[in-house]
Amino acid sequence: MSRRELPAHIAAALAGNTADSAGRAWAGRDLSGPDNPLHAFDDDDGSADHALTAAVAGLLGASEGAVDQPGPRERAVFAALTTARVFIPIVARLGQEAEGVAGLAADKEAEMALVTLTAPDGRKALPVFSSTAALTRWHAEARPVAAYAARAALAAAAEDAELMVLDPGGEVTVVLRRPAVWALARQIGWTPSYEDADLASLVATAAGAVPDILSVALRPAAGVLARAADGSIASGGGPGPELRMDLRLRGGLAPQEVHDVVAAFRATLLGLDAFVERVDSLDIKLTR
Repeated sequence: MSRRELPAHIAAALAGNTADSAGRAWAGRDLSGPDNPLHAFDDDDGSADHALTAAVAGLLGASEGAVDQPGPRERAVFAALTTARVFIPIVARLGQEAEGVAGLAADKEAEMALVTLTAPDGRKALPVFSSTAALTRWHAEARPVAAYAARAALAAAAEDAELMVLDPGGEVTVVLRRPAVWALARQIGWTPSYEDADLASLVATAAGAVPDILSVALRPAAGVLARAADGSIASGGGPGPELRMDLRLRGGLAPQEVHDVVAAFRATLLGLDAFVERVDSLDIKLTR
């Protein structure tokens, strides 16, 4: 899919950050004392959130070669992230050498920069970590910055990163796709596209307007599955296509007609804002 613009509410939150996520203005607030949000992690020992660890562990145990009910498991990870603290990696980035006294080169200036990754499809992804140990194993020189996962999702949006990757290089790496990242940033609920009844109704209505399409069914795509470090299958959090769409077309169509029908239907779906906001990646299959 082509690059999508941020929803207006997220863009507005990034552009005018004059209030907290509850809409309470920063101006005039007293940040002293134990209720200061800047000190939310003062006693943090850097260990992983127990609920998040349990939810990620729940992804394991899928059947080889089959999508084993990923919906509840992916929703459990998302639910855990809504309250979990994660660590965002920050690294020093050297600037240009400045000319010093008598033409001698001065020390290079360094600034701290957010780390982003490039996904296999070319999109930017923000790595986050459940613990300082997981981050250190991935990048020994990165500085861990503690943040609630919802704040990390806003940081991803600010960096034009459509994906968040939890614990890259760890035992289980979980990819949070664009719709889930945006929902986390907005602090609202999220339903995987392959389980979304409203989305299924939207797709059925669009398909009903195409005479050559007899039926359409939505199911998880094979890209939902992930592989853990030990080779076992994790049911959810994979980097590939998330939504599979099975199309049954009228018989007797020539190959070019089949191509034209599928292309037109795909273009119709991508023209629907509600579809684009809820679906990150799509795999269309023709069925008999």
